[in-house]
Amino acid sequence: MPSAAVAASATPLRTPAHAWTFFRTGGIDQVALGSGEDLRHLAELDQKLWVALSCPVKGLEIDEQTLALIDSDEDGRIRAPELIAAVNWACARLKDAGDLLAGADRLALDAIDTSTPEGAILESSARQILRSLGKSKDSAITTADAANTAAIFSASVLNGSGVIPPAAAEEPAVQALIKDIITCLGGTASRNGATGVTAAQIDTFFKDLAAYASWVEQSGTKEIAVLGDATAEACSAIKLLRSKVEDYFARCRMAAFDPRAIEALNRSESEYLARAAEDMRLSAAEIAEFPLARIDETQRLPLLSGVNPAWGEALAHLHECAVTPIFGAEQTSLSVEEWRTLNAKLAPYETWQGDKVGSAVEKLGLPRAKEILASEGRAALAALVAKDKTLEPEFRAISDVERLARYHRDLRDLLHNFINFADFFDRARPAIFQAGTLFLDSRSCDLCIRVDDPAKHATLAAMSKAYIAYVDCVRPGGERVQIAACFTQGDSDYLFVGRHGIFYDRKGRDWDATITRLIDNPISVRQAFWAPYKKFVRFIEEQVAKRAAAADSEATSKLENVATNTVSTVASGKPAAAGGAVGALAAAGGGRPKFEVGTVAALGVGLGAIGTLLGGLVAGFLGLGVWMPLGILGIVLAISGPSMLIAWIKLRQRNLGPILDANGWAINGRVKISVPFGTALTDQAKLPKNARRMMRDPYAQRSKSLRHWLGAALVLVVLGAVATQVDRQRRGHYFWQSAPVVEVAEEASALPISDGEAGVEAGID
Repeated sequence: MPSAAVAASATPLRTPAHAWTFFRTGGIDQVALGSGEDLRHLAELDQKLWVALSCPVKGLEIDEQTLALIDSDEDGRIRAPELIAAVNWACARLKDAGDLLAGADRLALDAIDTSTPEGAILESSARQILRSLGKSKDSAITTADAANTAAIFSASVLNGSGVIPPAAAEEPAVQALIKDIITCLGGTASRNGATGVTAAQIDTFFKDLAAYASWVEQSGTKEIAVLGDATAEACSAIKLLRSKVEDYFARCRMAAFDPRAIEALNRSESEYLARAAEDMRLSAAEIAEFPLARIDETQRLPLLSGVNPAWGEALAHLHECAVTPIFGAEQTSLSVEEWRTLNAKLAPYETWQGDKVGSAVEKLGLPRAKEILASEGRAALAALVAKDKTLEPEFRAISDVERLARYHRDLRDLLHNFINFADFFDRARPAIFQAGTLFLDSRSCDLCIRVDDPAKHATLAAMSKAYIAYVDCVRPGGERVQIAACFTQGDSDYLFVGRHGIFYDRKGRDWDATITRLIDNPISVRQAFWAPYKKFVRFIEEQVAKRAAAADSEATSKLENVATNTVSTVASGKPAAAGGAVGALAAAGGGRPKFEVGTVAALGVGLGAIGTLLGGLVAGFLGLGVWMPLGILGIVLAISGPSMLIAWIKLRQRNLGPILDANGWAINGRVKISVPFGTALTDQAKLPKNARRMMRDPYAQRSKSLRHWLGAALVLVVLGAVATQVDRQRRGHYFWQSAPVVEVAEEASALPISDGEAGVEAGID
């Protein structure tokens, strides 16, 4: 049996797996791309560890032409396999794949790996580009240089594009032939902007040319061209009148069948009267609808006299070019049999015309067609096509130079916004999906994403638990975009539909911004703390406004009734009752108020109850001693605690994924927007550190009136408490003894009323 050492040596050595580095931010572990080896082993990275698996080609802050090169299947989305293929393609043509992580626009020529055939021809093509642009001394090429195809290919007429322009030929005859092809079939644009022809167009042209020449030569036979060169004109004259002539002979046959139909077949007199009442034109469509001549039993069509004026010239032309050559000039009318004979003689020519081929080259004419077919032009064009094809690899490499330059500049940004979201969490560099900054409500929002359909986007984006404002942005020239702006700091008190702001895009252009839709979610715990109090104040304000409006409406209604009654009484002439109007006005609210002792007692009891409640609360609060701050905290937590808890839960769930998913991304990880990170995405207005504040505001709200109101409220509370205690002492109760309000009311009602009090009460009544 073989030894263990022999068995071990027979086992193939496994290549150690690539060691990846991960960093944690945004609540997820993200892979760090720090070297060329990371890029070369990108296909080995488990895609479950990628932050995104696909993204749209449009709507991102990255060159769309670069994204279109990566989108190999041209479906408008970049997926993980396409990104891996682009990275592998670029790594294979660079000495150090880590150069892609620099994101530099200038690609050094010595950075290209010339040890491979692809790299060698690519480096040579890059130098050729620089020479064609007059930059032969440059050691690096930019994306703009590589993309300047018009200037690059202008120096070479043939550039491997498969398009042969007239300038590519040296012989004037071949140049004229290329121009003829362009005239007949249209041209194709070359890489240098010139218009030329392709191999497929050349083949189509010569095929049509040969078919056309053969077709035209058939017309020279006696069986087809019965009238020689005049056959075409005669055939055209017959085709023009065929339907009207057939209609005429059909009507004549009907007249021969029954003479009573002649008047109806010739149109009624009323139709002629209607035409006579108008401005008559002999070529009018109404007249042309009438028969060619008068219908009778003879069944002969006159050609020169007694014909419909609208068709007179056409019938005369038929007589000249068709009837005269066949029947003679003396033939001035046609029977049905003669009309059919005329059609039969020209039928072969009509059939030949129906079989026309090569109509695209007909404009050249038969002599030019024969000249081209007899020349060596086709062979010369075939030689130019073959020469252009030999240049295809060289000029394809020029296109590859542009691809490599774009990847060298843009792959870094795409990788750091696809495999990881390093740019998004690094505030020094915005992500490619961040469209700009929105300034609104004393805040600036950096998380602004361009959207196409806000209504559709909001359906999924609401799952992000973020406060989102959809904003319509318009430039002075009429250009319009829509964005979704996330507010992650402050409050939403003054965020509403119709609010205006300014949006600055990544190019620094300003847009007029208007909020069109809102997704309401908590913005901060601080906002949640004050939310119950703000809701309570708004509720009080609404109730006071409703009660005031109701009271105003009631008083207005009463005054209107009084005015109506007064006017009615005066109008009737009856004397008004003494004090009637005054009493009505008093009833409407203008009279002296009427008080009762019971009312006064009830008010006193109410104030006493309020004083007792406040006194109990104050006594209980003072009884806490050193624990009084905890009492305050307990009250605050009882009011604001539930709102803060709900906000805290939602803020922990705030996620960027649904916002991007609604925009066409496929986010693989849970990209959380934590509270500290949210404060970085939305900046609130604050004064500079070295600013000076002038605190005196001449138009500030005066606090003196507020102190007066607070003082008056305090006095009322104290008086109520004192009155309650005095009342209790009179009844044998003291402040340490609590008595229900109902008992006090019963005692007050049970007290005996003296004669004097009864008299006073009666007098008041």
